[in-house]
Amino acid sequence: MTTTSASDAFRTPSLFRYPGGKTWLLPYLWCWLESFSEKPSLFFEPFAGGAVASLTVAEQDLARRILMVELDPDVASVWKTVLNSQNSQWLAERISSFCMSRENVDALLAVEPTYEWQIAFRTIVRNRVNRGGILAPGAGMINEGERSKGLMSRWYPQTLVKRIARIQKVRQRIKFVEGDGLRWIRRLKNQSEVYYFIDPPYTASDTKVGARLYRFSELNHHALWTQVAETKGQFLMTYDDRVEVRDLIAEFGFESRSVLMKNTHHMRKSELLIARNLTWFDSAFGEQEIVLN
Repeated sequence: MTTTSASDAFRTPSLFRYPGGKTWLLPYLWCWLESFSEKPSLFFEPFAGGAVASLTVAEQDLARRILMVELDPDVASVWKTVLNSQNSQWLAERISSFCMSRENVDALLAVEPTYEWQIAFRTIVRNRVNRGGILAPGAGMINEGERSKGLMSRWYPQTLVKRIARIQKVRQRIKFVEGDGLRWIRRLKNQSEVYYFIDPPYTASDTKVGARLYRFSELNHHALWTQVAETKGQFLMTYDDRVEVRDLIAEFGFESRSVLMKNTHHMRKSELLIARNLTWFDSAFGEQEIVLN
């Protein structure tokens, strides 16, 4: 396996900021993949979203190949553009030259894009100027933002351009598919060399919070867990710590560990790591209370 240090694995070139982003997960992801005697042949993220996990695995050479699947066509347009060398260059130049202001953002959003790379740019801008990075219909823009910088508070063009360049360096190992992650799990479930990281952007409860945060917020969680239980490969899932999720864990006989993290409002919340076996977690982290940003 790779000799990359865990601290290096905490960096991510994702272009998105998301509610429920998974940067906090990277130390656990690193330890999970390093616990196996051989490097995974295929790392599969069926609900890619911001693709923090997939991009980190690609950069840190933690798997031979990476498959990212995402249903949202706007988010998909970003990954299809960034993983294309010619279109990614256009996107980087467009980000660099864009003058962030309310007038320019309104003008951008008023025109329906023609090409995929134009949709990608509009999606990145929306993600950066909307409160919490939310892309669901009806999401409002930042008002004052950090230090009263308004729309500029989350617009870092140089950082975004550098991240595009980083992704380009590993793009040959990454395959992206716009599609239904659950269908792809069914398609690959008999292949033992597939390692799944499953982080569905939908709540497993009836609180409807997913509909406020994501454009595609409907998922049959019981059907998902049924497919996961039938996979021959290894998997790691993460969910909000809810009664409904703990009921699923008990029903399917999986193991879980709770990790405390701080959300975007600096409130503590508990997330569950779920797998068939979590011996690696106990060896690395023990019984300590872990709080991550």
